[in-house]
Amino acid sequence: MFSIDRKDFGPQFTFGVATAAYQIEGGQRDGRGPSIWDSFSSTPGNVHNGDTGVVACNHYELWPQDLDLIRDGGFDAYRFSFSWPRLIPEGTGAVNQAGLDYYDRLVDGMLERGIKPYATLYHWDLPSALQDRGGWMNRDIAGWFADYAALIAQKFGDRLEATATINEPWCVAFLSHYLGVHAPGYRDKRAAARAMHHVLYAHGTAIDALRANGAKNLGIVLNLEKAEAASDKPEDIAAADFGDAVFNRWYLGGVLKGQYPERMTDWLGEHLPANYQDDMAVVSRPLDWLGINYYTRGLYQASSTPGVPAEQVKGPLEKTDIGWEIYPKGLSDLLVRVSNEYTKLPIYVTENGMAEAEGNDDPRRVSYYEEHLKAVLNARSQGADVRGYFAWSLLDNYEWAEGYNKRFGIVHVDYETQQRTPKSSYHAFQGLLHNTR
Repeated sequence: MFSIDRKDFGPQFTFGVATAAYQIEGGQRDGRGPSIWDSFSSTPGNVHNGDTGVVACNHYELWPQDLDLIRDGGFDAYRFSFSWPRLIPEGTGAVNQAGLDYYDRLVDGMLERGIKPYATLYHWDLPSALQDRGGWMNRDIAGWFADYAALIAQKFGDRLEATATINEPWCVAFLSHYLGVHAPGYRDKRAAARAMHHVLYAHGTAIDALRANGAKNLGIVLNLEKAEAASDKPEDIAAADFGDAVFNRWYLGGVLKGQYPERMTDWLGEHLPANYQDDMAVVSRPLDWLGINYYTRGLYQASSTPGVPAEQVKGPLEKTDIGWEIYPKGLSDLLVRVSNEYTKLPIYVTENGMAEAEGNDDPRRVSYYEEHLKAVLNARSQGADVRGYFAWSLLDNYEWAEGYNKRFGIVHVDYETQQRTPKSSYHAFQGLLHNTR
């Protein structure tokens, strides 16, 4: 059990859990179109054990019991994502009625249980037909995404508590187009530069489309890390500055100030889209809130590889099962920094959690959550306007390139039987939240 009390956060603080469509839904039928993760995961060598999301947690059919778990845990809200290829199989054009019906059932099921729906439009499952047309490298995606956003607003907007445009644009752009770790798996500086700008330009066009169609309470979800130097050497400090620029300042500065860091524009140079500066007013459309996903810090040193300004090194702190350092102070520092340097918008910690070995008794995860919840309280005591916290994740699920090898859930999933079993961490939240909503 946690030693902290819900009343420490105040009566208006939102506690929730988070998931993503491709990671849990399965249900690749009923008119759902293919996504870039279907092809990426079916390509040998891309994903641990060749795992795919074809079945995942079968949330497509088992959503009622999953929503019951959220309600019974005492959570206020459920952060979920819509699947673009389930709703618009080709990415543009014809709408899949079965997809609309599914999300109608899901959203209404939340409301029936007293759970607030926090929706994300895009959590990485780009329709394959749009990848064929260049995907995030093609400026036209801003229009395609705006049309998709308009559909969401028209069909579901009146029932959504909050809507985020894009989850973790660093992953959409840099991890997937420069490092090649996620779909579509490019390792190309020009591809990355275009994706890095277009993903934020599309965010802005989607905000306009959502507002034009009556949607309220709009934001974006950024994944941030605490970038630190591996030593006090000037070259390592410079490396950490580059890491901070590519991971944090590009997205914070673009979205909240309409300005990219000079460190990055110099490095990307001619690879950036022509006249990208003309788009910055759209990139930085006013928002109602900001979501921050936090898991760990980045420890940087100077790189010996030509053309690479920085490289990450492993730190000495205790690590999760995925190898990420456990560093709650980084969350406090980031929340305070964003509040002081970038925005006075309400902030939500939209993801935070840890991978842990299989098992229902997970005391390390309980400790992880407690320390990070204390970090939120610490940031609030320093003036950061943090309004909510979402645990990642409700269920063990498809962990992208790690396949089913890493488990982030507070509920254990037996992938053979689809049996759900709450873990100690679930019960810790239940003890904190039960009967206090």
